[in-house]
Amino acid sequence: MSTLAVHGHEVGHQDHDHEHHHQDTFITKYIFSQDHKMIAKQFLITGITMAVIAMILSILFRIQLAYPDKSFPLLETLLGRFAPEGKISPDFYLSLVTIHGTIMVFFVLTAGLSGTFSNLLIPLQLGARDMASPFMNMLSYWLFFLASVVMLSSFMVQKGPASGGWTIYPPLSALPKAMPGSGEGMTLWLISMVMFVASSLMGGINYVSTVLNMRTKGMDLWKMPLTIWAFFLTAILGVLAFPVLVAGVVLLIFDRSFGTSFYLSDIVVAGHVMPYEGGSPILFQHLFWFLGHPEVYIVIMPALGISSEIIATNSRKPIFGYHAMVYSLIGITVLSFIVWGHHMFVTGMNPFLGGVFMITTLIIAVPSAVKTFNYLATLWRGNLRFTPAMLFAIGLVSFFISGGLTGIFLGNAALDINLHDTYFVVAHFHLVMGSAAIFGMLAGVYHWFPKMFGRMMDEKLGYLHFWLTFAGAYLVFFPMHFMGLDGVPRRYYAFTEFESMKQWLSVNTFITWAAIMSAVAQLAFLFNFFYSIFFGKKATQNPWESNTLEWTTPVEHIHGNWPGEIPTVYRWPYDYSKPGHDEDFIPQTVPFSQTMSSNLPHDFEDNEAGLEAHAQWQKANTPREEVK
Repeated sequence: MSTLAVHGHEVGHQDHDHEHHHQDTFITKYIFSQDHKMIAKQFLITGITMAVIAMILSILFRIQLAYPDKSFPLLETLLGRFAPEGKISPDFYLSLVTIHGTIMVFFVLTAGLSGTFSNLLIPLQLGARDMASPFMNMLSYWLFFLASVVMLSSFMVQKGPASGGWTIYPPLSALPKAMPGSGEGMTLWLISMVMFVASSLMGGINYVSTVLNMRTKGMDLWKMPLTIWAFFLTAILGVLAFPVLVAGVVLLIFDRSFGTSFYLSDIVVAGHVMPYEGGSPILFQHLFWFLGHPEVYIVIMPALGISSEIIATNSRKPIFGYHAMVYSLIGITVLSFIVWGHHMFVTGMNPFLGGVFMITTLIIAVPSAVKTFNYLATLWRGNLRFTPAMLFAIGLVSFFISGGLTGIFLGNAALDINLHDTYFVVAHFHLVMGSAAIFGMLAGVYHWFPKMFGRMMDEKLGYLHFWLTFAGAYLVFFPMHFMGLDGVPRRYYAFTEFESMKQWLSVNTFITWAAIMSAVAQLAFLFNFFYSIFFGKKATQNPWESNTLEWTTPVEHIHGNWPGEIPTVYRWPYDYSKPGHDEDFIPQTVPFSQTMSSNLPHDFEDNEAGLEAHAQWQKANTPREEVK
């Protein structure tokens, strides 16, 4: 593939940056910054804040599930009218589940993960001064921030936040009077999501443009780190899939406010027949899941890309099957658009159509399995360094395997019809998407913290954080598989009404205490993160001895990334432990002419002169006895 690089931008931009570098005010440097590194930090800290809020919401509804008949006066003090007499109300319980899911899927795992690491790494690993459009990049963050504020403000409205589940299925979302959380709270949810999608589209277009147009000299597509491949394909997924959600939301707003019937038909409310006819709630499900399933991969692919980089670096080995990894990412990207129907097997779908979606769903397991195999093969017999980042990356592989295997069950229509609305599904997606993506995000934070803040995080606190979180995640979600197999339904307020489900009350209590332990473990991370920003040990330029370009920039940040000319790239990013070389890593910026003792014939496959030089060097350095 030919190198596509823009250098005119580089030269003019460089002088401009040095001219104006010292004139930044506090507002232009830290608030309305157009520097991709600062915007990455803004995304990260906002994402961490939203994650803490979502975690608190989950603890609240877990307390309700563990102790459905008990009263906690503290809850009434904290939540007021939403917890009368110290018990969370059934309506507010559904609101907690709805907002927890929405925040985690969109505001943490989409914006927090992609927004942070795409912004930080795309220009640094490709050799660009900044994003294609720094101004649009800044707008992307501030729209995300406003969307977060609007989403959280729904807790302030009289009837409470949206409560139709994070998938906001009609009619609960389409009829403002259906239940308390169908009113102003749902309207704020819809406004927030439109702003969020606008933010994601601005970011995605920027990432795609930067990858295609702003790579440095020598950085062709096959020399890009797998992180960049993952961010690039994730951005393409977002740009193509998110507008469909906006279309669905606009039609929903029409139904709510203007009396249309896109999703409504034959509705009776409190004994009154509503004047809706001809609509179909199944239409909304098609529109929602056409985004919703690519969204799963928008969440997990950046985490997989981050793990590829961290596992290769800390195994001190080349990533196994680089091309297979790229093709598997491309395969996931394409296939993710034609599997959305597996979320809808229980809608009365034509069995033939269900069979088609089942086949495509099982096929998408193949590229996912390729990635898993490649991670394990990279780790196999590697010279492993168990940094906190490496542990979290291995944790991601563990969740991806254990959660992915249950996806094969749910991808089968006959099995899914029985398991669909049970805790089995909750267990599946919290492991394969939630826990895996969170672990990828945390691995990225530990690994690139020195690049973001110029300091190191404390390793011992990192180990404590990993083991408590890893154990906690399995203790919370693994028992849910068995609850689901026994038919325990999800989103229920209490199971004490059903004799057959009372036996699971003790398991719910156990899960709740495991969730509280996991939440407490995050305090170690939060302390470590914010303390290390100011007081952590100062980082060296390349603390992990990595090959990629971001570690060639100075520790002190400058707007423009490199003080002089942008380095040229000569080799792929995974030349670790190359036989014949005196060190176990060779950065991408080192020409082959400087590493003659470790060069291989395929290093020069596009360069006849290089092949000839390599042959002459080998001849000159081969002992005379061997020549005879």
